[in-house]
Amino acid sequence: MASKDTTIKDMVYDLPTPEPESPVRPRKPYRFSTLCATVEHPGMKDQHGSSSVPIYQTATFKGVGGEYDYSRSGNPTRSHLEHHLAKISSASHAFVVSSGMAALDIILRILKPGDEVIAGDDLYGGTNRLLAYIRTHVGVTVHHVDTTDPTSLRPYIHPTKTAMVLLESPTNPLLKIVDLATISKDVKERAPNAIVVVDNTMMSPYLQRPLEHGADIVYDSATKYMSGHHDLMAGVVVCNRDDLAKQLAFTINAVGNALTPIDCFLLLRGIKTLTLRMDRQQATAQRVAEYLQSLGFVVHYPGLLDHPGKIVHDRISNGAGAVLSFETGSKPLSEKIVGGTRLWGISVSFGCVNSLISMPCVMSHASIDPATRAARGLPEDLIRLCVGIEDQHDLLDDLEHALIDAGAITFSVSENRYISASQIENGEAITKAVEKLTLKGSVEEEKEWFVSAPGKVILFGEHAVVHGVTALAASVDLRCYGLATARHDKLSVHFHDVDNFYHEWDINSLPWSAVTPILDGEEHPGVIDQTLVDALNHGVLKTLESERKRAHAASLAFLYMYMKLAKPDARPGLNFTARATLPVGAGLGSSASFSTCAASALLLLHGRITLPSPPPPSDPATGHVHISHEGRRAIPPSVAEEVNKWAFVAEKILHGNPSGVDNSVAVFGGALAYTRPGFGRKSGMEPIQGFKSLKFLLSNSKVPRDTKKLVAGVGELKAREPELVGQILESIQSITDEARRALADPELSRDSLLSALSALIDENHGHLVTLGVSHPSLESIRETTADPYRLSTKLTGAGGGGCAVTLIPDDFNNQSLQDLINNLIRKKFEPYLTSVGGSGFGILSPYHARRHLRSATRTVPGGETGPVTPPPESVHPLDGPTDLRTTFETTASEDLATWANDVGRWLYV
Repeated sequence: MASKDTTIKDMVYDLPTPEPESPVRPRKPYRFSTLCATVEHPGMKDQHGSSSVPIYQTATFKGVGGEYDYSRSGNPTRSHLEHHLAKISSASHAFVVSSGMAALDIILRILKPGDEVIAGDDLYGGTNRLLAYIRTHVGVTVHHVDTTDPTSLRPYIHPTKTAMVLLESPTNPLLKIVDLATISKDVKERAPNAIVVVDNTMMSPYLQRPLEHGADIVYDSATKYMSGHHDLMAGVVVCNRDDLAKQLAFTINAVGNALTPIDCFLLLRGIKTLTLRMDRQQATAQRVAEYLQSLGFVVHYPGLLDHPGKIVHDRISNGAGAVLSFETGSKPLSEKIVGGTRLWGISVSFGCVNSLISMPCVMSHASIDPATRAARGLPEDLIRLCVGIEDQHDLLDDLEHALIDAGAITFSVSENRYISASQIENGEAITKAVEKLTLKGSVEEEKEWFVSAPGKVILFGEHAVVHGVTALAASVDLRCYGLATARHDKLSVHFHDVDNFYHEWDINSLPWSAVTPILDGEEHPGVIDQTLVDALNHGVLKTLESERKRAHAASLAFLYMYMKLAKPDARPGLNFTARATLPVGAGLGSSASFSTCAASALLLLHGRITLPSPPPPSDPATGHVHISHEGRRAIPPSVAEEVNKWAFVAEKILHGNPSGVDNSVAVFGGALAYTRPGFGRKSGMEPIQGFKSLKFLLSNSKVPRDTKKLVAGVGELKAREPELVGQILESIQSITDEARRALADPELSRDSLLSALSALIDENHGHLVTLGVSHPSLESIRETTADPYRLSTKLTGAGGGGCAVTLIPDDFNNQSLQDLINNLIRKKFEPYLTSVGGSGFGILSPYHARRHLRSATRTVPGGETGPVTPPPESVHPLDGPTDLRTTFETTASEDLATWANDVGRWLYV
């Protein structure tokens, strides 16, 4: 490599030359710009001596046994391009496909179920999407870590499980630097079979060739710098390993996404001017970055002397590139700047000869949800500049006009120059201290409350409960989780499972004049405060009511409780994030578990409930020994009752006139019997004492339900044929009574209990079919579980779709269970293996208590179980509130329950 004093265009690279060397007069290695401009393939001479590679615009080739037969498998134009790309990339093999994402897709197909991938936590949005897909549908584990710190990967590198490490440097759009060489070396030492993959789009082969630093596969979106004109889409994959090349070639041919001949021709033409364009672009980018920094903006560009990754970047790259970003401190201000430019075109992507400007959070990275962007430190006000080849004076002048017109910069008389307007304001303003959560009139140091609540299943009595028959409901070990985190003057919600909905409100913009607060010691009236509901619906929630019905309902319930519980002199800001392992809308009580989480978090926030103090150590004087119950039944009944009252309020807002069964199960857990009043039987809810935990397979049909329509249908049938329906209702009551006795009988053996329940499930479902509330999808699930597995299945909830529940005997063969699950998945159902009858709602112990849990036993990276000793290079996830929220927001859905249980000691009802 050349010295740092050598300009980029003069650097000499030890790369292959177009012609064989002469033994008499050896050639010197060509410089990069010469290699780019010289498109020669020694093994493929054009018969007519064309100075430009022809476009072989044909799908098929004549003859037998020739080099080419079908353009999907091979084409002369593509062969010229791939040879040229290998030459400039320090590669032995190169492949071109239809886009950069197609390139990544081909690479990821190397993975198989059970493999683990380590990837950066600051990746392009499309990369995040594809990784999330394979994690969900292929069974690949993905660990997102801070790859800018090489040591952060080490705890996750497993000698046999780690199959791939996916890197970007610089990252987009924060221009963070990843030490490709160090990470590649670490991975090869710790997991020799792992493949290091690098997305090199930001740099192109001109400025960075990761294969030279130990990477196994490199890919580029050739739509960007290699093409340079944004008139085609293409992806490039290069490698030096023959085995990997064989796999990649097979997949490309099988999938059929190789680049078309016309696009190969265009890409070859673009590569010829790669160095000329990038020299001009990054020279201007350097000027723009220095100009913005001189104005006082926070600028991200590895060409700046104070960039934190500059030393590493200079070691692995030959230039800073032509993309930079800067922060203005205000999203509306950034929008004005972007909208005020003329030369800078507003567009996603980069690498074009024309300069582009964008706001990543609303454009190229909008597919990453707002909470995840915030957790990863991606500012909403960030502006990204992609510098083209226009005259730098014109670009700077256009940018300056936009900054002035937007009010982002102002002329400083004292300094005789333009500077950031925020610099002047900050010199005069008094910085506000961040509000802390106020609990019980004192400043609470804890900035987060982490809560959870279970879903529910109706074991017996669906629909019949409307007509006075007793229903048996039980908690299911699939849960909703809620995290309340402090904010300043803002109230925000993020509902992952409701279209990934995120919204925020200024606290002062809420309709406080319409609220009658419920003070300490008072109870919520029996009816909802319609004045407040109307004020919210016609005010801050007006745009949501028709567009996002589920998000609107959840937001209304949350804001209603927040305002009702708030004290006039204490209205703390917070973000509330809700996630669930429960399928939403499948009849498993997801809304009640959400209501319970929201209610408990807000009660904690406003100081209406408090956690019990940890028990004192054993007292030698009394001889009493304190026994750990692992958090079970640690939340006092008074706290649970208060949470249940407010969860019921939320359910009223969500459903109008709920029975209270769902929220009671979500709060208290276990199982209960419920009978509606007014039908001659003893009404109310009674817990089933001694309920034994049962294993069930829940199968979500993914068919939406209309509960009101189904209930009305049963009512109409009862009106037409009262005697028939009356007999069915009496039969279902007998089934419920029998099941209740069996569940509570301490002398009944486990086998006898399971056998009895199995028969009752089949009998109950037959009655439900007669009532007309089943669905072909539910019957298909029943058939699948019955033959050849001989298991009993029934619908749960409203029917007409939703979920079916299958009782799993204790001795049911694991392989048969896995076969059954696979069969259900093949039929497009979503099975969940879970248990019924567990704990109610839970609260994670306060941080001061949880920080002593680091020696607890839990699963560590790699899958082993043992004492947790965080590696010295890593930061423990409980070291700060932000870390908990970040991990909660980004943990994969299938890993959420394990992670939550692992965070610390939970207190349960």
